[in-house]
Amino acid sequence: MRYPVVLRETDEGYSVQCPALSGCWSQGKTEAEALANIADAIQDYLAALHDSLAGADVREVEISA
Repeated sequence: MRYPVVLRETDEGYSVQCPALSGCWSQGKTEAEALANIADAIQDYLAALHDSLAGADVREVEISA
């Protein structure tokens, strides 16, 4: 699965966030490191979300454009 991320250069390197996943962000000294770190953060975020929804009545809705 692919997620859009926003990469910003900072004084310390790069910060990166995933707008689709509220609060999911990371950083790195290089662009490559930041992108690798956000990939790990997204996986951890999704795993935590999956665990928190265990046993819940989860449904999907369709949104028209």
